[in-house]
Amino acid sequence: MSVFPIPTPSGILRRRFQGSNTLSGRCLEAPMPDLVENAYAKINLTLDVTGKRPDGYHTIRSVFQSITLCDRLTLLSGPEGEIRVASDRPRLSCGRDNTVHRAAEAFFRAAGIQNPGVFLLLEKRIPWQAGLGGGSADAASALRLLNRRFSFPLSGAELSEVGLNIGADVPFCLTNGTMLAEGIGERLTRLPPLSACHILLCKPAAGIGTKEAYRALDRDGTFGDRFTEPMLGALRGGDLTEIAKYAGNVFEPLALLPEIPQIKTRMLKSGAAAACMTGTGSAVFGLFERIGQAQTCAKDLSGIYPEVFLCEPYSSC
Repeated sequence: MSVFPIPTPSGILRRRFQGSNTLSGRCLEAPMPDLVENAYAKINLTLDVTGKRPDGYHTIRSVFQSITLCDRLTLLSGPEGEIRVASDRPRLSCGRDNTVHRAAEAFFRAAGIQNPGVFLLLEKRIPWQAGLGGGSADAASALRLLNRRFSFPLSGAELSEVGLNIGADVPFCLTNGTMLAEGIGERLTRLPPLSACHILLCKPAAGIGTKEAYRALDRDGTFGDRFTEPMLGALRGGDLTEIAKYAGNVFEPLALLPEIPQIKTRMLKSGAAAACMTGTGSAVFGLFERIGQAQTCAKDLSGIYPEVFLCEPYSSC
């Protein structure tokens, strides 16, 4: 099984970042502890698409749940006036299209602060094109880091407004926990926390692009609220078996990857209370009451699929 322990800041900085994302091969001094942030992934316990606005954005009702799988972002001083992003993943673009870079630019603009120069070092663990909100989580962690570094010039509401211009999931990633998301994902309502459980994630080698998934949905025309409303009542009850009945995702039948039903079947046969694709895919999560069953399933899946993670629900509250 792929095991990705949360790295320490010194672990990040002992390595040299190589390739196009380098910091010129420099070894950097360790940052202050309060200048490191975890960027937590999320799963969609439910995901319904209720319609499409005239501007092309889709409206959703979804129960978001943050989980302990995370990237880690470290803030250091950089060359005056510059924003530089580096990552331990050579394939990851660290230019102005990166969500961390975009978040830093947006923060300085919104806060009215002259950029003194920042390095943002990103340790990636959340898979790409998985439906786990990795890019949004990274942007949110950058906004939190910079807001703390510059003595909180922006309120929580102002940070959320800045984040929404980067991605619809960023406002949720700024707060974490269990939430009902409506609108395009920006209207958030705190919900009772998910019952204690173990969450097994498995991502096939192939990913699914968000735009591609929404185009398929537009062709299919499957709009409505099938899963989310009953899930709200189940969460209030707090029983994992009841919660599991309503886990569902409108995109799952449209995802033309044979691995997704195969992973779900293996999880359910191993004792998962529920198994479901998250976001627009391609990662699948299973909710397990018993850690032993989750570990056994993780071992089974890791012999077949490249990225398998065992984690738990997370809340910063």
